[in-house]
Amino acid sequence: MKKQVIIALALFVSVFTFAQKKEVKALEKAVKKDNYAEAKALATQLDSQVSAMDDKLKEDYYLAAAQAYYANGTSNNADTKKAIENVLKVGSEGAEFKKIIENDLLTKANKHYTDQKFGQAAETFNMIYKVNPDGQDYLYYAAVSYIGAQDFDNALKAYLELDKLGYTGEQTLYVATNKETGEVDSFNSKSERDLYVRGGSHTNPETQTSESKASEITKNIALIYINKGEKDKALAAIERAKQANPDDVNLLINEANIYYEMGDEKKFQSVLQQAIEKEPNNADLHYNVGVIYMNNKEIEKARESFENVLSLKPSNADAALNLSTSYLEEGNSLVEQMNSLGNSRADDLKYEELKKKKASLFEQAAQTLVDFKNNNSKVPNSILEQLKNIYNALGETAKAKAITAELEGK
Repeated sequence: MKKQVIIALALFVSVFTFAQKKEVKALEKAVKKDNYAEAKALATQLDSQVSAMDDKLKEDYYLAAAQAYYANGTSNNADTKKAIENVLKVGSEGAEFKKIIENDLLTKANKHYTDQKFGQAAETFNMIYKVNPDGQDYLYYAAVSYIGAQDFDNALKAYLELDKLGYTGEQTLYVATNKETGEVDSFNSKSERDLYVRGGSHTNPETQTSESKASEITKNIALIYINKGEKDKALAAIERAKQANPDDVNLLINEANIYYEMGDEKKFQSVLQQAIEKEPNNADLHYNVGVIYMNNKEIEKARESFENVLSLKPSNADAALNLSTSYLEEGNSLVEQMNSLGNSRADDLKYEELKKKKASLFEQAAQTLVDFKNNNSKVPNSILEQLKNIYNALGETAKAKAITAELEGK
């Protein structure tokens, strides 16, 4: 009797398996005929029976179901995700269809991004990353797109995953100079570049490494944490990155900016000074430190910073204005002292001394702007306005009128 039960059960399983095979074949047939509505319905019906299928039939089902849900690229996001979920369960037989999905979604993601539909771009890049987890660039593009969509929570998740993966985005670039245009062209491979060089159209072949995105990722993690009010986590993110990249000046700049966002000008200044030690020819660093010194009334140090800026970048009008203003502020600081003096002979002498010193400082303020004018063909109105006001304060009417005429002639 037990033997009969076993035989009956085996017969039932055999019949059931045959029925499943028939239904999977029907699913594959519907996909082949591009009848995706029918194929999707069949895939849904078969889903609850997958556990009873043998391994070969499971693979056939998962691939056909993926194709059914994807519907040749016409599927919505929900069905696309189901397609991806199914194709990821297929072995080597699914490689070709994975590539089709990857390429198709990449075209869509790029279009969404170009059209500034950043939310859709982010979701699409995320789906591509699921199809091809080795393509970490896709996760990076998703994070950037989330930022564009102002979806900071999902951007943070993506950036944290990239940070965990140790992603840098560095790529080997094969470049050579185009003889006709003089521009540096990039090639897909060394062999392709070398072919053009041998052909004589290009010269100076080089192999370069693109800039690492590690500091950008850290910065964005930190800035998102700042946006969320989690400044300690922001600073912790920067500190981790500094340990891994101790010579990366951008990390110090990002750290300084966090302290600035926190209103801690002292730390902002201190960290920028560290950055200047590593990159002494960075005009922007000197300028930012100069502004802090000005705010703290450390005039001499501010002046030195702005002079450094102008020596590195003579066209920086803001540095010239601030340097000029440093002399004006020092001169104006003498007025209160002058007004506090009495009528004695000694006080009169002191008054004249301070008056001359004030005039000398104003003349230095004017000369700073004159030097800027002489060194630059394009002079903003702000420079001319301040110079005119200084000349008026010094009583040099003719010079003030000349600057007025220059302003009116612009």
